[in-house]
This record gives sequence, structure tokens and C-alpha cells, in this order.
Amino acid sequence: MPRMLDVSDEVRAEIGDEEAARLLAGESAPGSYDCTSCRTPGDSEQERTSTVLFIGDETAVLAFAHATCLPSQVVQVTEEQLQGAVRSIGAVGGEPPQQVQQPVPQPYQPQQQAQQQAQQPPNLVPEQAVLGVTSGLVLIQNELHPALVVEPTAPVARPGTLGSGDDFLPLLIEQGFMPMTELAAVPPVLHGWSVLLAAGQLHAVLQPNPNGGRPVAWWQAHQPLQVTDGWRAAANKHQQVLMFAAPVGSVGRQPREDLMRDALDKAAVNGKLVSAALPLAGI
Repeated sequence: MPRMLDVSDEVRAEIGDEEAARLLAGESAPGSYDCTSCRTPGDSEQERTSTVLFIGDETAVLAFAHATCLPSQVVQVTEEQLQGAVRSIGAVGGEPPQQVQQPVPQPYQPQQQAQQQAQQPPNLVPEQAVLGVTSGLVLIQNELHPALVVEPTAPVARPGTLGSGDDFLPLLIEQGFMPMTELAAVPPVLHGWSVLLAAGQLHAVLQPNPNGGRPVAWWQAHQPLQVTDGWRAAANKHQQVLMFAAPVGSVGRQPREDLMRDALDKAAVNGKLVSAALPLAGI
């Protein structure tokens, strides 16, 4: 039976017209699936479904999502992340390797924090910069928004300089992030940047490729990070994530979301906060 599949030109170019035709005809696409965005069941015979192709260094895996959760697209990930997803699929029940489903469920924590090696092009943050990344919900205009708070563990100097100053915020402002003096409104969307969620986990913050082509990782998790059900639901609702960035020592590793909000407010008042709304790249 034909499937209600969306196959973007980008995905079609990667998988070929023949495979795209087989998908649309229902020969190689599942009827039912688990949406890799909201992690609830979907049915490609009854509702529009997006094809999302995750490409690693050597492997490509096709995933399915509700079209209301995610458009059809190609997403670049590391080979390690892709193989981890495939192993998880096998552990769950040996699903066909073309279909990415969520890993074995893990207990969610109220708030997740991680310090990871920043994967940066040389024109933004020095190679050895280590970023602390915190996920949490932020209340703005009586509505909860999913947020990522990024703070380096040390001052970030502009590449090529020998000074001891901290250029983290100026470098981000040059990329389009906006200074904030208060958290009174949702920041504008920064087009070209995005947040990559795959199988319900946080994988990376992507930025435009200076050489053209697919986006590249500005920050990438060594291991995919769990996010709360509430955070993921808010991301699905808004189809974007708010990213806040502050210099070292401005926000800190706060154990609760209310304390994180207080720290963000103080950083904004002190002129040490920039932000942007980043669209979802994939889930």
C-alpha cells in the first residue's frame, strides 16, 4: 500500500530515485513506526510521515518521524553516534537497519549538564575550548521554552591573539547572537544555526559550514545527552530551542531550573549574556 511519506529532494539525492520510489510505494517503508521526535507511534499509511536520513562517516540510516514533528532532511552525525543508534535498535528488537528508533529508554533527570570538547571551526572558538552545556526549561511571557545554557570553563581568546581577554561573547555576537539585558521576550531566530536531537537525545549544536554544504558542529556531545520529557515536549511544540551563552563564571552549574533562571537574569543585567532561538535540525 502506498505510504504518506515526505521525501525531500535532499534525501532523494542521497538514496536515489529508485529507493525513493520503493519507499513511496510501501515496498521498503514501515507502516507503523516510532517517531524519532516525540517517541510516540506513527502510521505512514494514515498520516504524513517524514523521512530523515542520518549520515555518518561510513554509514547512513533512514529514520521516520511525524511530518508535524520534523521535515524530511539529511542530518550529518558522527559514525559513533550512528552505530550507537543501530546497536540500540538491535537491542530493542532487531528492527531493520534502515529504520532508526529510540534507544532503550533511560531514566530522565530533572536537568542535564555536560562538559564537552567544543568542535569548532578555527574562526569561532579555539580548538581546546571546553564548553559546559546545561539543558532546562525557561519561563518567558508565561510560557515554558526549552533552553541550552552554554558557558566555557575558562576565558576564550580570539584565535591568533596572545592576550588574556575573554572574547567568547563578541565572537558569538559576530555570528548573529543578540546581547540580552533581560529575559523578557524570546530572542530572534538565528537562521543557519540549529540544535540536533536524534532518537530523543541531544547530540549537537550546528552552525553554517563556512565552506558551504551541510552544517557543521559548533558543539558536539561525546555521548548523546538525555533530556527531560518536558524539555522534549516543549522543543516539539515550539520547533526551536533557546540558546543562552555567557562567559566563564557568569552562570555556573546550577542544580535546579529556578536557580539557573536567577543566574541567567543576573548575567543579563550585568551585560554578560547573549542568546538566539535555534530551529531543530533533526530528532
